[in-house]
Amino acid sequence: METPSPSVINASNVDDGDDIEILEKKPIEKESEPPKKRGKKETSNMLINQEGKLKSKKIDKQLSRQLCVEAIIEHDFPYSFVDYKGIRKWIKYLNPDVIMPSRNTTVSDVKKNYEKEKEKVKQEMARIPNRVCLTSDVWTACTSEGYICLTAHFVDENWKLRSIILNFCRMLPPHTGVELSNTILNCLKEWSLEKKVFSLTLDNASSNDNMQDILKRQLCLNEDLLCDGDYFHIRCFAHILNLIVQEGLKVASDALHKIRESVKYVKASDGRMQKFDDCVRESGGVETGPGIRLDVTTRWNSTYLMLESVLHYQKAFTRLNLIDRNYKYCPSVEEWRRATKMREFLEPFFETTNLISGSKYLTSNLYFMQVWKIECMLNASLTNEDEVIRDMAHRMKVKFDKYWSEYSEVLAFGAILNPRSKLEFLQFCYSELDPLTSEVKVQNVRMKLYKLYKQYEKRDEESSSTPQS
Repeated sequence: METPSPSVINASNVDDGDDIEILEKKPIEKESEPPKKRGKKETSNMLINQEGKLKSKKIDKQLSRQLCVEAIIEHDFPYSFVDYKGIRKWIKYLNPDVIMPSRNTTVSDVKKNYEKEKEKVKQEMARIPNRVCLTSDVWTACTSEGYICLTAHFVDENWKLRSIILNFCRMLPPHTGVELSNTILNCLKEWSLEKKVFSLTLDNASSNDNMQDILKRQLCLNEDLLCDGDYFHIRCFAHILNLIVQEGLKVASDALHKIRESVKYVKASDGRMQKFDDCVRESGGVETGPGIRLDVTTRWNSTYLMLESVLHYQKAFTRLNLIDRNYKYCPSVEEWRRATKMREFLEPFFETTNLISGSKYLTSNLYFMQVWKIECMLNASLTNEDEVIRDMAHRMKVKFDKYWSEYSEVLAFGAILNPRSKLEFLQFCYSELDPLTSEVKVQNVRMKLYKLYKQYEKRDEESSSTPQS
């Protein structure tokens, strides 16, 4: 059986585990030693260690296997894993003295190393006294293959925020709530985490709503969730914010379409880019020189960045429209004005998205304040003198009320437990939005937090009184 070429077999078209069956066992090929040159001393292939003894420069097979695994794991390996010829070239480039093991040996060593490191992480997570928060996402690749990723977030024994991918695998159809919940539950059991889960953050896909409901009921059967799973499901803030802003952008869809098509037109060829650069220079140039960016229509923050970049080049696009008869997408003066207003209005939302999307710091304590700021901005913009901003704010407020009528109050707990905020901050925020209902909302959050604390305290006492095996 010949070694498959990477164009036929790669990471995208090999099912899980198939790489081991595909790789046929072959004997380890011994590397032929280069011919000795005349006049070279016999000690040329030897090194003198600290004890004055000679030892061979050639690395033994066991060390070569270790170096091979380390190179694959630690380096940015540029070849498909099953492209063994590519691995040989890369490892030899990193260390010419390595005696390459066979393909099956390499696969076996990497799997053993993975299992060893996985066991270390499992033991570490078993020692933490607190619970873990989960995030999960499912998507379809360009090859129409589905994938699912499950990540655990927790604070370790050294009070450091940790995020660990528990599972990243193919998700075969159908992507129903039942199948998704079974996949996640099996992963939790594999990592012995089914009794340590606090919450699961998901986007707003309907299949995810069904999945979390099934998974919550499965975990509640054994009383594995706090407060009967009242705080188990958390909707992804960044995803909701994206839906809200996308609704507002519909007001100026014509202006956005012209700007987007203008960027596409200029970036379509080097000749057009050169002509556009000439227009920039003839228009007086741009001091900041950010360059024009094309957005991804499903991500509103990239649309904001596109607006921010393009607005520097209004004169250049206008000049291009005069000299290039094929360019037919130049926005009008009114559409440029509308784009400028949109960028100013969306800037606070862009800053909030960047803040809440951080991965190197805690974000749960920031959540309540950011939601409150957004609602305050939308309420203030409902009476804005500019018609475009008013219409955007109205659309976004309707979407906001739809999602935040069911937002998880556990995220308000983060603001209370933050020493810089506490309960007084919650009272201030609620009173600013609606003084008539603020006291009732604060008392409701206070009682739920007390209930959560008492249940967690009870669980802690039960676990400490259970004799260790």
